[in-house]
Amino acid sequence: MATAPRRARSNSTSKPYKTGKRTPRTGPSELPRADGAYITPTTRKRVETQISSTPGLEKITLTTAHCTIVAVDIEGFGHHSRNNTNQVRIRHGMYRSMELAFDVAGIQWLSCHNEDRGDGVLVLAPAEIPKAWFVDHLPDALADALAEHNKTHPANERIRLRLALHAGEINYDDHGVTASSITHTFRLVDAEILKDTFAKSSTILAVISSDWFYDEVIRHSELCRATSYKPLNIKNKETTTQAWVRLVKARTIGPSRQPRSINNGGEQS
Repeated sequence: MATAPRRARSNSTSKPYKTGKRTPRTGPSELPRADGAYITPTTRKRVETQISSTPGLEKITLTTAHCTIVAVDIEGFGHHSRNNTNQVRIRHGMYRSMELAFDVAGIQWLSCHNEDRGDGVLVLAPAEIPKAWFVDHLPDALADALAEHNKTHPANERIRLRLALHAGEINYDDHGVTASSITHTFRLVDAEILKDTFAKSSTILAVISSDWFYDEVIRHSELCRATSYKPLNIKNKETTTQAWVRLVKARTIGPSRQPRSINNGGEQS
């Protein structure tokens, strides 16, 4: 499908990542980019840890880099009204909407690492991309892109998204990524209180920010409508924290076309 022309900003004086053609990986410091090339963080720290007093303990090399973390989850993805074909169209719509929204926000989608989660996606953006870009224009652009998808699809293929924002140190290995900051981000996006709040609204997108991201980024921005973020107390598994939530309506369709939650009386995902 055709997509809107890319309008991503570039910084010719800063090259935080080395990229190249698709070749076999040579170590955990390289991770796949969205277009199949590999990204090698150049601003990283390696820490070799071995407890010599414990015989046979595995020697671990940590490759870490600071990233902005975006976790996205599709509401009601596994609802019984959605068959496999519906789910594939929904996934296509989610990725198309994400890429378009990133372009509008000035964030190069291909400069980020993403991992598919079936009913969502994990996006890791290098630290060199200003964090404010993820709240200044991305939420409204994403809501508009989702609305365009929903205009041309039946009810069981319309999309409502929850999106979580955080940042932190990410560990890379041969299998992918892991970090307590990633776990924290998913605890936010999967919190039942967020699902309930979103299901009761007529909006198309729920953005939940970690307390750190709100305090360090959102409240300082004059473009992100900081006052529209409301505090929410999160309790999910081992996580008890305060987060900040903004419910976003699409600007391109009227209230009558806003998709209602597919989870009313049904499953939440």
